[in-house]
Amino acid sequence: MISHGKEIKVFTGNSNRPLAESICRNLGIRLGDAEVTHFADGEASVSLYEPVRGSDVFIVQPTCKPVNDSLMELLIMIDACKRASAGRITAVIPYFGYARQDRKAKARDPISAKLVANLITAAGADRVLTMDLHANQIQGFFDIPVDNLLGSALFIDHFLNKIGKDNDDYIMASPDVGSVARVRTFAHNLGLNMAIVDKRREKANHSEVMNIIGDVSGKNVILLDDMVDTAGSLCGAAKALVEVGGAKEVYACASHGVLSGPAIDRINESCIKELLLTDTIPFPEGKTCDKITYISSAAFFAEAIERIYEEVSISSLFR
Repeated sequence: MISHGKEIKVFTGNSNRPLAESICRNLGIRLGDAEVTHFADGEASVSLYEPVRGSDVFIVQPTCKPVNDSLMELLIMIDACKRASAGRITAVIPYFGYARQDRKAKARDPISAKLVANLITAAGADRVLTMDLHANQIQGFFDIPVDNLLGSALFIDHFLNKIGKDNDDYIMASPDVGSVARVRTFAHNLGLNMAIVDKRREKANHSEVMNIIGDVSGKNVILLDDMVDTAGSLCGAAKALVEVGGAKEVYACASHGVLSGPAIDRINESCIKELLLTDTIPFPEGKTCDKITYISSAAFFAEAIERIYEEVSISSLFR
């Protein structure tokens, strides 16, 4: 029983309308009537064609490519809802851009993730719902509640149906040391052992694989990462697992398919048999890749939105 009596409304910008529509279908409601256009100079313009006064508003807008346009659309939509007296505004950001700039790696570096968190809060958002932040500490950059869903739950269900549990022919692998905790939880749920691809990153979007920690010889390996950008790291890790570690086949999965630059060509040419991605980011237009399979995250987000709306715990979604 919903005690607060507010009406739920879901709006979206231009970054991933199909995902927002799918979320609404799972919720059994229609997508809010709004339009995001641009002036001749590129400025975003938002029009809401229905009242939101007192409503519980959810704005679905991943800040994916074009990142700056998507971010500004989100901020202006939040501001429009705030000025229209929305009861509560939740920014649903399936993919949170600028998350990789979460610390000062060298002198005079910005911490852009904190800046974006401040902008979203200042625009008027009351809470944030997202999936697989690149770094968990980004939750602390916000002064409002943040629910960070784990996309690995979708992949766990997929592989449980495909290979079952405790399958000795498979092993989990982390593409780098930073993903070890994420991969360990994944491996535990599937009853698999794990290995680590040790690499040294020379510069942004380039990496050099050094060695394999663990025995993957003759095994089917499942690589898990939070995002695939240019796919250099993922394809390099897969190559090392086969050529250095002696792996039989390599599967990969990641929550966010950024797929920038040469990513599609690299995946097509790699030894990866199948790459699973969620639909937090749309597939690049004009590209094709038979190795990529998308898993819908709509039902996952819809359940989280419904729980937030009904003001009940969503902690079970994190397990």
